[in-house]
Amino acid sequence: MNTDKRLDNCYKSAKKLRVNDQSKLIFFSDVHRGDNSMADEFAHNQNIYAFALDHYYNHGFTYIEVGDGDELMEHAKFSHIRSAHSDTYMMLRRFHKDNRLIYMYGNHNMNLKKPYYVQKNLNYFYDEYLDKTSDLFLNVEIYESLLLEYELTNQQILVVHGHQGDLFNDQLWFTGVIGIRLFWRYMHMIGFHNPASPSKNKNKRHKIEKNFSKWIEDNKVGILCGHTHRPKLPEAKEFPYLNSGCCIHPRGITGIEFEDGKFTLVYWHILPDSDGKLCIQKKLMRGPIGFSEYTHLKSTPPSL
Repeated sequence: MNTDKRLDNCYKSAKKLRVNDQSKLIFFSDVHRGDNSMADEFAHNQNIYAFALDHYYNHGFTYIEVGDGDELMEHAKFSHIRSAHSDTYMMLRRFHKDNRLIYMYGNHNMNLKKPYYVQKNLNYFYDEYLDKTSDLFLNVEIYESLLLEYELTNQQILVVHGHQGDLFNDQLWFTGVIGIRLFWRYMHMIGFHNPASPSKNKNKRHKIEKNFSKWIEDNKVGILCGHTHRPKLPEAKEFPYLNSGCCIHPRGITGIEFEDGKFTLVYWHILPDSDGKLCIQKKLMRGPIGFSEYTHLKSTPPSL
């Protein structure tokens, strides 16, 4: 199935989310939480990520994870990942209890599309400290796609992970799981990268961006995704292809904020302050750019 058909299906089945200038959203993708082993690319950024999560929780943001939050391609058991990053999941649990968590799946946690897998692994967990079973993301729904609709103009942006139409990471997904668990996971530990991953393959990354931009042009609907690990927030006159980047950059994490009706690409990283003390800081990489400023999006203002 080609990219256009996959995105068409995602658009038709998407969970709709109406947003306005009072909405506060943070989009992170490709967190790739692992088992804290040498293959866990998230481990070196977990403190930065925790600091950012605490900031967004305290400032009233809804957390939207745009796929590949859990590294289930490399690790067969979710319980191993949850145990390795227990503090992180407890922070996400706070968002869920406040109805401020939207959980999406990507090609690296495709298992979450199966309701029985979610019920078995995400609804409850065994608390080793309290020696009892407790709720984690009780009754959580996992989505493939989300449709943002801006109330002032009815403009739309489709949120997907970004693997849709990528043959190896979509239709041949299970083949990739076998290859990663039996081979690439161990090659990864010693510094080799999987050439099938668009984050390491410039040609695959450009092909995905080109295909998504064509769909945007044809449908007058924007796209916000991850998958390629390349952060992007276009100017108002460019095609509205937004990418939140990833949380496994060597020195920090990137994400996209939506606040006051505007998108901002942000970078959380560690820098020394004026006294030489290391501290976590947020850098604005691009924006803010208003939802209504994207001229390629179909606009139908509500009638008065």
